[in-house]
Amino acid sequence: MSIGTSILGAIIGLELITRVGITPNTSIIGALIAIGVGLIPISIFRGFKDIYRQNLVQTAISAATFTAANVCLLAIGIPWLLGYKELVLPFLVGVVIAAFIDVTTAYWIFDSEAYPASNPWPPGIATAEAIKAAAERGKRALLLLYGGIGGAVLRYLGIPADVIGITFIANIWAITMFGVGLILRGYSVQIFGVDINKLYVPHGIMIGAGIASVIQIIMIIRGRSKKESGPSSSTVPTSTETEVVAKPTVPPELLKKRLLRSLGLFIGGALVTSLVTGLYTGLNAGALIGWILFAGGMALLTTLICGLSGMHAGWFPAFATALIACVLGLLLGFPPLAVGLLTGYVAATGPTFADIGYDLKTGWILRGYGKDIKFELAGRRQQYYAEIIGVVIGIIFAAIFHQLYFVQDLFPPVDRVYVATIQAGVDPTIARYIAIWIIPGFIIQLLGGPARQIGILFATGLLIKYPIAGITVLVTVALRAFLEWRYGKKRVRDITYVLGAGFIAGAALTSFFTLTLKAMIKR
Repeated sequence: MSIGTSILGAIIGLELITRVGITPNTSIIGALIAIGVGLIPISIFRGFKDIYRQNLVQTAISAATFTAANVCLLAIGIPWLLGYKELVLPFLVGVVIAAFIDVTTAYWIFDSEAYPASNPWPPGIATAEAIKAAAERGKRALLLLYGGIGGAVLRYLGIPADVIGITFIANIWAITMFGVGLILRGYSVQIFGVDINKLYVPHGIMIGAGIASVIQIIMIIRGRSKKESGPSSSTVPTSTETEVVAKPTVPPELLKKRLLRSLGLFIGGALVTSLVTGLYTGLNAGALIGWILFAGGMALLTTLICGLSGMHAGWFPAFATALIACVLGLLLGFPPLAVGLLTGYVAATGPTFADIGYDLKTGWILRGYGKDIKFELAGRRQQYYAEIIGVVIGIIFAAIFHQLYFVQDLFPPVDRVYVATIQAGVDPTIARYIAIWIIPGFIIQLLGGPARQIGILFATGLLIKYPIAGITVLVTVALRAFLEWRYGKKRVRDITYVLGAGFIAGAALTSFFTLTLKAMIKR
């Protein structure tokens, strides 16, 4: 079941990161599939009525989604766009190492004083609530099926149903800005008389928003630290908790040892990356050692920032932190290829940390908030194994299908930002264009705050030439806003969240089989 749902998750991730630019958390899709299977009146399926099995399935599918899209495809797209196609598969070795270290680090330090299980991890709470609700009633699984059928039909007719699904689920402010960005990019010539992409407007705004995003998460961390070190340092219970029932299971000394071990592993991974890609041939000994140490350190820093962000706010700024590594690499004087590989290696860390953090939070709630430590640790270990299954499936799908996407010029949009930034370090004209738009991106991101991410989403929309998707977003936003006003947010979201997940799954599968696989067969 975990392998099957992981394949679905990998397909969803690859399709959406290339065609829409956004990767959704598919945990609830996996949970509802397991719930639906458990309702089948055949003995071999009845075991999936068990909430702990459902937890393992949703852990695997989300791991596959983020690994295939945000980790592998995003990272290996950078050397391809830089003109080093022959390095894509060797570089994938380094990316895979980084991904495994990332998820293992999360497993090691989850429920420490730095990353307590009792902290929010919002998507984890949402999935746990869905599983608990479905344990009482199976209607959500049926709603997911209806959404999947609707998504498949609409996608086949040329309507971006995956965008409808994302709009039903996402923060309404962020997704609105995404839609506005899509429309401005799609109709920029008609509106402004010029193609804004040729002026590197999206790239500059993304860099500015990325810088602001990193500043915001640092402020969140500092604010949390001050609050938690104050007179009242107890964690405020979430909506699903009545009390904090257990101390962190990872003591401070063990946390320190594990972080140092992770740093050593990330540095080792950077060393392997430099060897398999032949990077050592273009750098002198001092520069190579500097690159390895810097890449390893930035990888750990990105992992920790994404984990903290995911824990507190439910989102992780992996795009932004990788962009910062890119800019710092240029300032340190590394050549373009070295900066590209640095950016990809760093980008491969963070998503799986946040993802397994959400899933472990779900398991922690379902297992009773850590009351039974032995049971909690055993369940957490099983979730780690499920996460590894998802990561492996995600890697396999990215390795098999990456070339098919790339030859169609389908890349994660942020890859173009990274490459443009690297080229700007050499071309002063591009640098000037980008610099002009950094400040607007910075301001937009600050105005929206860290939870809404309107600057990042606006820039993502500007990077994608897909105007019908922008129209679809704004129409769906209007429908969602009306329904929430008319019937109440909670009542509507209980339906649209699950229905949206179905739309995403159905549309992604249809797109994969009618477009991606068809193109592969023709080749």
